[in-house]
Amino acid sequence: MKYVKLGNSGLDISPIALGCMTFGDPNRGNHSWSLPEDESRLLIRQAIEAGINFFDTANVYSDGSSEEIVGRALKDFANRDEIVLATKVRGVMRPGPNGSGLSRKAIFAEIDASLTRLGTDYVDLYQIHRWDHAVPIKETLEALDDVVKSGKARYVGASSMFAWEFSKALHLQAVNGWSRFISMQDHYNLLNREEEREMLPLCADEKIGAIPWSPLARGRLTRDWAETTERSAADEFGRALYGHESSDRVIVEAVASIAAARGVSRAQIALAWVSRNPVVSAPIIGARTLAHLADAVASLDLVLTDDEVAQLENPYTPHPVAGF
Repeated sequence: MKYVKLGNSGLDISPIALGCMTFGDPNRGNHSWSLPEDESRLLIRQAIEAGINFFDTANVYSDGSSEEIVGRALKDFANRDEIVLATKVRGVMRPGPNGSGLSRKAIFAEIDASLTRLGTDYVDLYQIHRWDHAVPIKETLEALDDVVKSGKARYVGASSMFAWEFSKALHLQAVNGWSRFISMQDHYNLLNREEEREMLPLCADEKIGAIPWSPLARGRLTRDWAETTERSAADEFGRALYGHESSDRVIVEAVASIAAARGVSRAQIALAWVSRNPVVSAPIIGARTLAHLADAVASLDLVLTDDEVAQLENPYTPHPVAGF
């Protein structure tokens, strides 16, 4: 595994991140398709053995059980000093006031709760899980800076938002001397390229590392158009993201055609396309099988030709903003 820096930071990460929403108690939260602990541990261990050191979870995944499973597995299988452990804050963790959001109170409560579930003294990357329009952004940014200064997080990152919002946040961090976002976890894949308009150019200019979520479009790019899976059948959010443009089907078919000609999986083609963007530090993949992990690692050695890239990109049509 050849490691890369996350954006302009000194943090060494694998160029593939393992998304941990897949791991969690199926009976907790609303992810009935998540993998129980024994199956999750097998995949986490295999990822570590393959050289993946970047693990991304969130407090809300399976009502906190994703953090619990990931924390126990990393303690058993990995050297903590080599691992880059990321989690997120914003979603609803309990009913009633202050049970969600990006207020100072919520951030301080949730970082402690996440550290307890993860079984660690710190996370390497603490990310805001979308923008919170109910809280002044200065309050959020100053609280994040205090989390870093307390030693509970090494770096801070952001996720899907408008580019003007991200630019505003970066400006406020700069003028106040607060810890700066080093990463943007945004929605980017062959079926939704709207981030190429403003967010990715902003990240390039500001030397922010992009770590796209759903690089395989919730699996739409890896299977026939009409095919479904256990997760896709239960994933209402995913159904809202894709399948509304006639060009989507053409792109899915192009991925299949190139994969067949190359003799590789469709996932390898779709991931290689995302990774070729120089702004992308590491796409976040959600593996459910050992084959999914193998495809992700293999995609790092696959270089698409100009003709293949054109075949994948030319059918694209503008899409509505989706994911935040």
